[in-house]
This record gives sequence, C-alpha cells and structure tokens, in this order.
Amino acid sequence: MRDVTTAQPLDVQPTPLALLLLGREADPRSERGVECPGDLPAPSDPDLVARARAAKEKLGDKVFVLGHHYQRDEVIEFADVTGDSFKLARDAAARPDAEYIVFCGVHFMAESADILTTEAQQVVLPDLAAGCSMADMATAEQVAECWEVLTEAGVAEATVPVSYMNSSADIKAFTGKHGGTICTSSNAERALEWAFQQGQKVLFLPDQHLGRNTAVRDMGMSLEDCVVYNPHKPNGGLTPEQLRAATMILWRGHCSVHGRFSLDSVNDVRERIPGVNVLVHPECKHEVVAAADYVGSTEYIIKTLEAAPAGSKWAIGTELHLVRRLANRFADQGKEIVFLDKTVCFCSTMNRIDLPHLVWALESLVAGKVVNRIQVDEETEHFAKLALERMLALP
Repeated sequence: MRDVTTAQPLDVQPTPLALLLLGREADPRSERGVECPGDLPAPSDPDLVARARAAKEKLGDKVFVLGHHYQRDEVIEFADVTGDSFKLARDAAARPDAEYIVFCGVHFMAESADILTTEAQQVVLPDLAAGCSMADMATAEQVAECWEVLTEAGVAEATVPVSYMNSSADIKAFTGKHGGTICTSSNAERALEWAFQQGQKVLFLPDQHLGRNTAVRDMGMSLEDCVVYNPHKPNGGLTPEQLRAATMILWRGHCSVHGRFSLDSVNDVRERIPGVNVLVHPECKHEVVAAADYVGSTEYIIKTLEAAPAGSKWAIGTELHLVRRLANRFADQGKEIVFLDKTVCFCSTMNRIDLPHLVWALESLVAGKVVNRIQVDEETEHFAKLALERMLALP
C-alpha cells in the first residue's frame, strides 16, 4: 500500500482563468471577478436604513442616486429616480451639479452614465461585481474577430452594427467606430430602420432575441432572414454564403432572466388563470413573444399596467423584483399580477447591489473617499458617445 504521507506536492501552477473563477484574481476588462475593497456593514445590522438615510442627508445635493427597475426594494427606497438603463443615464446627465452619481444597477449602465455626464462628475457602482451576463457575452476581441469574418465574406462594407444599450462601453465604441448606432428595447425598430438606410445588412449585438423579435415581429422579416453568429465557433459557425444571404446577423447572446421564459410558461399560466393577459419583454425568446398578448420594454410594461382596468389579470415576463413591486402597487385596484414562470428568478447580478453595499458607498463618500468609481477611457468614450448620439438623433 502506498504511503500517502511521503507523496510530493504536484508542481502545478493555476491558470489565470482558474484563479479568476476562484475569486483570487481580477480581470479589469470583465464585468465579473472584480474586487470590492473595504469592509461592508453586516447585512444583519439593524441600523442600515438609518445609516443610509443619514449618509444621503449629509451628502445632500452632492449625490444623485439612480435605481434600476430590477433592483431590490431596500435599494429602490433610496433612489432619487428609477427607470431603465438609458433613462437613468440621461437623468444623470441632466444633473450636472451632482458631484457623485451612485448608480444602483450594473456595470454597463454605470459606464453609459460616465460617458454622458461631465468630467467633474464621478460615477460610483456600489458593487463592482454587479455585471450583466448578456453584456459579458460579447467582448471587444470577439466582435473584432467577427468583423474580420464579415470582411473575408465580402459583406462588412454593406453591414451596419446596431448594439443594444445592454452592452459594454467597448462594444458601443466598436459600433460608433463602424458607423452604427445604439438602441434600447423601446426604439430598436427605429434604429434598425435607420441602419437599413445606411446599408443592406445589420450586425445586431449582443441580444439575439431582441434583434430577431424586432426584425420578424415588428418589421415583417422572416426567420430565414436571420442567422446567428456564435463567437465560440470558427467563423461564427456560419459559411460565407450564409452571411451573404442574411439580412440580420444576430450575435449569440441573451438575457439570463428573460431567456428562461418558455412557451410552456405561457401555456401553463393561461391554463391556471383564465382570461389572463400575457405581457413580456422583447428580450424573451421568439416563440414566447409570438404567443404573448403584449410585448414591450420595461417602461412599456409599467405604463400598460397603469392603464389596465381594475380587476384585470396579468402574467408578466420580466425580472421578479419589478413584477412583485408592480403586483403590490396595483393590488388595491384589484389587478392580479403574477410572474410568468413558476420558478423564482431574480437578476443575480443586479441582486448584488444590496443595502450594505449602498451604505458602504455612501458613507465612504461622506468620509471623502470615492469608491468603485467607473471611468471609461477617452478614446472608448469618444466612439461610444458617437454611437449614442446617433441614437439620440433618430426620428
């Protein structure tokens, strides 16, 4: 029998990826795996709410707190404004006197706020690990390689990139540099119409579902007009002939929350709740959108429920924090609002911004220390802003 006590340790060095996954290293170009320095207040601290209020009061007009719709209720309570990602970035730009912008959302949102605000303003993300799985699905290196594939296929010159707001500053900059524009879930159709006036094809980044749903459902294209570029396959898994024949080249990305809703979810809720209205976000799969009664952005969902008659029934296909908040808001009007899926599903990265992180960020500002500042480099900001300005100029 082997004596394990005399076994020598293996001379194996962990790879950078292994260290990143173990949380022992940071990748500055990623929205995940970053450190959050400093000591956070304990989650069980009964004084957290009072501490947040006190810190915010001390900062006064110097701080402007933004809360995305998908944030926890405990965080939304301290937001000066709530909204979707682009609305919040514009709200920040409209407050040039606020020295600090505390963005309770995810990394790409804070980047957009930094791009649109003045140099004198500093954008803070309470937890640097609050990223976006969709935004992470398209890196600058992968998109540059995709463009080379399109160039070799002879279609790059006829292709206009359109990038969803839910993308990194690097991807927005690529879009601006190559004559493209940014879109939101509200104006995706207008952005695509503009793009097809500039070229014959669109490279849509990074959410394949929003791109497909807009092209097919809203603009009358066929599913055959769309191909999916997979960055993990050689040449995106597509032949030059497929790229030449395609009108919409969709990046293989998706929202981890909206992508989980299925046709079974729709059928099940209709069976359980007779007369229910199914209202979903366009980041959902095409078959879910096709089976829904209403489809629209987060703001559209909120406005639709505001205008809904008392006693109506709704199944909502979007992030659970928002659905619960809306259900509570309209309960006294007799509106029945349920989550489309039976399985609980929060946005895990949005969920990272909690009250301890917010308190830590605010109290650090009170102490004169800016933590977790989000800064976009000058060149990236220039081209990303160019793409955003093209969107703002859309009719």
